Amino acid sequence: MGPQGVAGEPIDRTELIMTAQALFSIGQVVHHLKFDYRGVIVDVDAEFEGSDSWYDEVARSRPPRDKPWYHILVDDSDRITYVAERHLEADDSSEPVTHPAIGAFFTAFEDGSYRLRQRAN
Repeated sequence: MGPQGVAGEPIDRTELIMTAQALFSIGQVVHHLKFDYRGVIVDVDAEFEGSDSWYDEVARSRPPRDKPWYHILVDDSDRITYVAERHLEADDSSEPVTHPAIGAFFTAFEDGSYRLRQRAN
């Protein structure tokens, strides 16, 4: 069972994301500042949730662990990346992302962002 709110009701994951002060949201298209690729956000962690060994090996610029990190479907690729917020900016191209997993997460691309597919409980 997920997190519980006031009256024992389940908390929507998007509410948790907003309380973490994430700058970007699920379905938003972003641009990676360091590696110059575009992608769409499919999940947000309020803080780094990877392993210490992954962080030591991959996160060479040592971005903060206590800030949001994003799971991103990379445009024109089949890769999914895990990126610290400080390496991202909003993408203003209004172009969709091409990735084989888009349909698993989203139903449509409208006005520059993706509409999240509703999951059955």
